[in-house]
Amino acid sequence: MFVRRLGQKRSQQCANGHHCPQVLEMVDGDFAVVGVDITEEAAGVLPPGPGVGPRERIVRVPRQTLIDARPDIPVAA
Repeated sequence: MFVRRLGQKRSQQCANGHHCPQVLEMVDGDFAVVGVDITEEAAGVLPPGPGVGPRERIVRVPRQTLIDARPDIPVAA
């Protein structure tokens, strides 16, 4: 399912499997994000346009996690 963790060399390692925000590359080329679920408090205040489907969640990912992952995200082909 997962190929690799992006930004692994630069990101802080997980502490006993807890508090581990991260970006993961999937086998099919998509990405998965681990973060804090903020759907309940954020869904009602989204800007016009985006929505949250029945199986979707809004997650908070620390800025540094995405910055660390950025060099590992391939450019569009």
